[in-house]
Amino acid sequence: MKYTCLILLWSLLSTINSFADNLTQPISIVPCPESITPGTGNFTFSGKTDFAVENDEQAEIARCFSDLFTHAAGFTPRVNIGERKGKVCFLTDTSLKSEAYHLEITPKRITIKASDGKGFFYALQTIRQLLPASIESMDSGGKYSAPTGKMVAWTVPAVTISDEPRFGYRGLLVDVARFFTPKENLLRIIDCMGMLKVNKLHLHLCDDNGWRIEIKQYPLLTEQASRRVERPGKSFPERRNPRQGEPTVEKGFYTQDDIREIVAYAAQRQIEVIPEIEMPAHSNAALSAYPLLACPVVDKFIGVLPGLGGGHGDIIYCAGNDSVFTFLQNIIDEVVDLFPSKYINLGGDEARKTHWKECPLCQARMKQEGLADEEALQGYFMARMSKYVQQKGREVIGWDELTNTDIPKDAIILGWRGMGQAALKAAEQGHRFIMTPARVMYLIRYQGPQWFEPLTYFGNNIMKDLYNYEPIPKEWTPKISSLLMGVQACMWTEFCNKPEDVDYLIFPRLAALAEVAWTQPERKDWKKYLVAMDKYNEHLAEKGIVFARSMYNIQQTVTPVNGQLQVALDCERPDVEVRYTMDGSEPNAQSSLYKNKLMVTKAQTIKAATFRDGQQMGKTLTFPISWNKATAKPILGNKQAEKVLVNGVRGSLKQTDFEWCSWESSDSVTFTIDLQKKEYLHTLSLGCITNYGMAVHKPADIEIWLSNDNKEYHPVAYKQFTNQEIFREGTFIEDVQFDLKNETARYVRVIAKGAGECPVTHVRPGQEARIFFDEVIIE
Repeated sequence: MKYTCLILLWSLLSTINSFADNLTQPISIVPCPESITPGTGNFTFSGKTDFAVENDEQAEIARCFSDLFTHAAGFTPRVNIGERKGKVCFLTDTSLKSEAYHLEITPKRITIKASDGKGFFYALQTIRQLLPASIESMDSGGKYSAPTGKMVAWTVPAVTISDEPRFGYRGLLVDVARFFTPKENLLRIIDCMGMLKVNKLHLHLCDDNGWRIEIKQYPLLTEQASRRVERPGKSFPERRNPRQGEPTVEKGFYTQDDIREIVAYAAQRQIEVIPEIEMPAHSNAALSAYPLLACPVVDKFIGVLPGLGGGHGDIIYCAGNDSVFTFLQNIIDEVVDLFPSKYINLGGDEARKTHWKECPLCQARMKQEGLADEEALQGYFMARMSKYVQQKGREVIGWDELTNTDIPKDAIILGWRGMGQAALKAAEQGHRFIMTPARVMYLIRYQGPQWFEPLTYFGNNIMKDLYNYEPIPKEWTPKISSLLMGVQACMWTEFCNKPEDVDYLIFPRLAALAEVAWTQPERKDWKKYLVAMDKYNEHLAEKGIVFARSMYNIQQTVTPVNGQLQVALDCERPDVEVRYTMDGSEPNAQSSLYKNKLMVTKAQTIKAATFRDGQQMGKTLTFPISWNKATAKPILGNKQAEKVLVNGVRGSLKQTDFEWCSWESSDSVTFTIDLQKKEYLHTLSLGCITNYGMAVHKPADIEIWLSNDNKEYHPVAYKQFTNQEIFREGTFIEDVQFDLKNETARYVRVIAKGAGECPVTHVRPGQEARIFFDEVIIE
């Protein structure tokens, strides 16, 4: 009896401990499943674990998963075809939709039900995320935990999960043209996509900056068009075009065998690889190898562009030359053989018609086809190529510029400009579409406070913004909603110089894309998502991927309020503490806890960082606040954007860091500061930034006017700049100084006249030079 009681007590304690394990290890998966019901206890994988599958397709999926244990744990679960008994059982359930799965994990057995291979694969990816992150290790023979030195237990919690995706199209574009991602790195990205149930890889294979796929019939595309000149130390927008005869450097391409390997590897992970062959624009690389395919009126050297291209960006395929269509059709023939994808992307974006307007062949084509203008000529071009692709049994995808004229029959539109609104024009005409709005889905944009981020263009697309994106607004009609295939994030690589740069910009924001694409809106929960994403990030780290930790960094916003400066410190993560100092010391876990906005009335330096459990999580934000007669004073008109001119914080070398003030038009800029009382005025300093590659420059001239009553103004200082001074190359900040001659005034008005268009020798010829001012300092 005594021993029986001990056995019962031991059994009870085991059950309690097993249940406690589940309580201390919350079930966190990204993207969030449709339903999760926690169970009791854990299932343990070991050398005795076996898979019972029904057919060869399921066996391949199971073996791909079993291989993880081979590398990380030193054992390989067996896969048995045609058996009904196994520790992990696959059962076909035709009542489930494609990609859906039902997963039941108990301490003794795992049962997976799905109607197709996709569902079984996604169930295993859910299990993969539940396993210790060390399952990603490539070290065979077991895995020891670093803190304890004990062997890792390959356990997953008991749970029942039913799941299916919101959208069928869940995509990631990787631009391998501007920066060539080596095959090995691309395969690793593909594996991480699979873990997130992202199922479309859009490969941007060619652009002005390089051709990245071997085409047997046109060997110069890789022998010549995959090479370009080097511009050391210059960012993408600053790089000048190549000169004829200038030596070039190989930048990489995929052989056809590489493509087959990439496609097969992706297919194992239920990912469809969609190739993009750009036309008629973004074609400088191809035309550098085959220049006779450009319009005969082109009088410039055609080379592979190392940067934006300036005036060379308007060199595109000639729409009046039948050889162009033969060339592109022959390329499509080889692409179709290499990619089993049902889709081919033909581009169609950003085609400047400069040469088409002058080209006799293009004009003859327009007359022959009865086309009203060059935009209609592009419609003809894209329709002709689309028809050829469709005759090959494939469907055509194109960017939303295809809506500028007649859309090719049955074409699918990628909505990218702004918030992707142009795609709705296509939907109203019955076309399917995919949303990839640049304002939230372009991963090239800054993913956190710009003080800490590597250089890129434009503003921020932080992870929370991407996560909160709802692709179906309430005002859409049911018809339009039904035509939305899904969503896609785009990783453009202008600012990438090594594979790690690509990883850094993709991860972990791709997890937010996955949640938008897979999870129903009502199931989304930002706090729970962060827990799941952190676990996913552990898997990334084990795979050697350096992912961004930008989500832990702090964005400051300093705003003048009633003669004081109000300081807000924001972090997109709600699960950290913000600690700060105002005495110049480094913040630590015992520093003041930020709870409410701070009020500042004098010059001082604020430092802040995020902490969790006493450990610093993000980088330390340091920003000195200066104080002068203009600081915290009102600017007439109360324009929110202009308040940064008097908030005491200097902008960085990134003109989009929210500390620089710009205007929609830079031909004439005026603002007036109210000092609120008469002051003796000695000097005024105005911060100006030059970013040559982005056409940001000093104005042509600046005037300072003074007034005591805001009615009668008189000029007190004036400076004019030469074109040589204005259009200097580089990125730098200048403070333009003005002598105010010790006059007395209450109102100070600044008037600046823009420099007009950038000269023809500029990297952005003909583009309006924009003015960006920062702090106004009055002493």
